[in-house]
Amino acid sequence: GTLPEKDESWSPQINLGSAVLIPESYVADLNLRLALYRRLSTLDSEQAIEAFAAELIDRFGPLPPEVRSLLKIVAIKRLCRIAQVEKIDAGPKGATISFRNNIFPQPVKLVAWLAANPRMAKVRPDQKVVIMRDWATPEERLTGAAQTLAKLAELAA
Repeated sequence: GTLPEKDESWSPQINLGSAVLIPESYVADLNLRLALYRRLSTLDSEQAIEAFAAELIDRFGPLPPEVRSLLKIVAIKRLCRIAQVEKIDAGPKGATISFRNNIFPQPVKLVAWLAANPRMAKVRPDQKVVIMRDWATPEERLTGAAQTLAKLAELAA
């Protein structure tokens, strides 16, 4: 039979308050930068992201912080898709996570995880999950969001 089509029409929104871009100082040519952004949006595995990073280093030199952040965001997006996370907003005090159609693929596992981590996470009445963390810097937010989404992706499986 035919496989059900993966719904690729939605894109997770990720707001972590950090600069994520390919700076002109790193890749001067605009068309090349745009082509790299397009390729970035198609990376769908940890390996693909690492291979892309290696290629950038090969072609353009060491990754600037903005590009490292960008690659982390791409990795986070992939995890968001697995966990059906539509939106994550992170700030100094943690993050708010919204699920697509307010549904998590494995609600029982999510509830058990939340129950086991009451000081770290809770569900609001509007079905959003609040992660309570001390993430003072954009780097901490990136790392924290990646860890949180890795956990949610694991629970969603």
